[in-house]
Amino acid sequence: MNYVKRRAPEKAGSIAAELQMAASEVRFYREIAPEIGVRVPACYRAELNDEGSLLELEDLSAWRPGADPVAAATLLRSMHDRWVDRAHVRWPWLRPIGAGDELVARLYDATWPKLAARSLSAPVREFGARLVGKVQQVEAQLLTAGPLTLVHGDASGQNLRTAPDGEIALLDWEDVSAAPGVLDLTWHLVSSVPPAQWPEAMAAYGPSDGLLATLPSSLVQGYFSMADWPEGSEQAEGFEARLAAGVAML
Repeated sequence: MNYVKRRAPEKAGSIAAELQMAASEVRFYREIAPEIGVRVPACYRAELNDEGSLLELEDLSAWRPGADPVAAATLLRSMHDRWVDRAHVRWPWLRPIGAGDELVARLYDATWPKLAARSLSAPVREFGARLVGKVQQVEAQLLTAGPLTLVHGDASGQNLRTAPDGEIALLDWEDVSAAPGVLDLTWHLVSSVPPAQWPEAMAAYGPSDGLLATLPSSLVQGYFSMADWPEGSEQAEGFEARLAAGVAML
């Protein structure tokens, strides 16, 4: 059986609506997937109308969730190199840097007090507090991080699948955009890779001069993700450890 993904119309004022996430994913499968050059689920239907969106995709649920960090970094690099300075020209509808930043900034400022009430390590607490009122400035740093290319936008382990032969597929393209490629790398690290493996993944990705410009943006997303998990849970503690590793690099 195929995997069917349905989404109701996006709620006005939501991040999904602001960023046109459903439309982006439908257009990705219609226009970009056939020539992207990396493994993605085959698409059999991609529809968008007043009732929402519908995707009928190849079912990769039998593949192992996640991917080896070195292999994932290598895959991301190959995609970024293929589309550097080309993606935003070929597909001008791709989400640009800065889209939705004002809304994200407001949501971060509203989320931080809940995180501040937790028992956080000093570096994670101090950096999180410094982000209040500064998220738009953090996002603007992406403009200095390198040339634009095609980025997945949410290259976390949960959006990667590994086949028995080691092939890796990238799933869930709602956040596809035009941005510096290293943004995918920093979010992959912050979202999914144990800090002890960061050096290997960064070495596999190769030159990443813009890493320190994209890392704060990925840390913002990491704070959001940590807030989604109960304090003391394995997931929350994993995010705190990775946030601490990221803060230490800045």
